[in-house]
Amino acid sequence: MIKLNKALAVFDLETTGTKVATDRIVEISIVKIFPGGDKESITRRINPGIPIPAEASAVHGIYDEHVKDKPLFKDAAHELKNYIGDSDLAGYNCLNFDVPLLVEEFLRVGVDFDVKNRRIVDVQNIFHKMEQRTLSAAYKFYCQKDLENAHSAEADTLATYEVLEAQLERYPELQNDVKFLHDFSIRNRNVDFAGHIIFNEKNEEVINFGKHKGKVVTEVLRAEPSYYNWMMTADFPQYTKKVLTEIRLRSFNK
Repeated sequence: MIKLNKALAVFDLETTGTKVATDRIVEISIVKIFPGGDKESITRRINPGIPIPAEASAVHGIYDEHVKDKPLFKDAAHELKNYIGDSDLAGYNCLNFDVPLLVEEFLRVGVDFDVKNRRIVDVQNIFHKMEQRTLSAAYKFYCQKDLENAHSAEADTLATYEVLEAQLERYPELQNDVKFLHDFSIRNRNVDFAGHIIFNEKNEEVINFGKHKGKVVTEVLRAEPSYYNWMMTADFPQYTKKVLTEIRLRSFNK
């Protein structure tokens, strides 16, 4: 059993696609594990408000008719936020996709979902550092079971938690502690989830793309004020824009 100081919310999303800035959730499943080992879970289907592409439906089996009468994310947002509460988060490839997309959905509907004070454990990153496989292979490798109903949010969520428990049993170098797992499963030093802004070796926020790549954000904003307006109107994720705004406001208040 994983040692917890507070609840851990293991979750998985099924979506309309893989673009954090523009795609939408069609299903979310959360397994909440409490200190002591008790578990509870919810699964919710969401009307994305846009057509589900055929290629996405072919993966997860959710079609427009399955969600046409389901709530929009704005109608489910407060329930989901309250259910997660102050839990730490875990998932499979969650740092690259599930967490950023969930945060985007909350931001789109004006709900502040704080991730800065949470530990985030990415089971895929642990797996890739140890074995280099996919979730189905991970489940077979660690749990000696075939993953049935793969790409069902609930099946993937439960499998992810079982794999995490098995990883802790298999590798003595993995500490049974969410802070350690958070640190171990992080593969980069992103400030925003998309990696457009990262920390340098001095722990300064720097631009990680384009003509200003490698430059300190505050210095870019000071030298080229129009750069902020360009990023805020361009097709960047909402969370990237939120981070940029926080840096800008912080520099103005110094």
